[in-house]
Amino acid sequence: MTTLDDYRDSWDHIAVDRTDDGVLTLRMHYRNRPLLWAGGPHRELPELFAAIAADRDNRVVIITGTGDSFIDFQEQGAAAMAERGVPAGAWDRVLWEGKRLVMNFLDIDVPVIAAVNGPARAHSELAVLADVVLAADHAVFSDRPHFTNGLVPGDSMQIIWPLLLGHNRGRHFLLTGQEITAQQAMDLGVVGEVLPADALMDRANEIAHMLAAKDVHLLRFTRHVLTHRLKKVMLEELEMGLALEGLAAASHRD
Repeated sequence: MTTLDDYRDSWDHIAVDRTDDGVLTLRMHYRNRPLLWAGGPHRELPELFAAIAADRDNRVVIITGTGDSFIDFQEQGAAAMAERGVPAGAWDRVLWEGKRLVMNFLDIDVPVIAAVNGPARAHSELAVLADVVLAADHAVFSDRPHFTNGLVPGDSMQIIWPLLLGHNRGRHFLLTGQEITAQQAMDLGVVGEVLPADALMDRANEIAHMLAAKDVHLLRFTRHVLTHRLKKVMLEELEMGLALEGLAAASHRD
């Protein structure tokens, strides 16, 4: 069995802490500033999620960002990758990490709370796949790194957003690069609560400690039933989406 000491300090882009009652908080960052998505967190987060899933002392997980941003990205970097293309050998690792990022997140067998402390413009699935989604009132949701920057939205975006928004609205969202505000996301059923930024973590911790007081088997088994459908659809469609994303990226090299 994995223990907190095995993985607490192993990451360059995630700060990890846990309270005595088993509430584990993950704070994504870049040198203690807001996280801009890049290869580092793409490599680290799947391994962290696997370690969390193997640690039976965790009872609730909170995932959040640093400062006023959940996850953002460098638009020039995404556009440059699409323009120069990605060789098949390099995409093999991207596909492997991308699949494990989502599946290892869903394999965490206790409730997960997303405290979306600002824009979630890259890998927003890490917010909206959580069991409880709380958003600061200035947060926005979008999928900017993919289609509008020349990349196929195949790394679960093509699954989760049509599932949450409805098939037509979800496709519109992905093809146009639309941003949805926190309030719009709550009205659409994506977000459970919208809060002032300075109240977000207090509310996340309030819910987390309330859940952590429940029987641990109740927590684990409820997480299983709530994620079963998501795991099933991800197993059916995620790998194909990642493969097509890689094929399109490699085609720029022809």
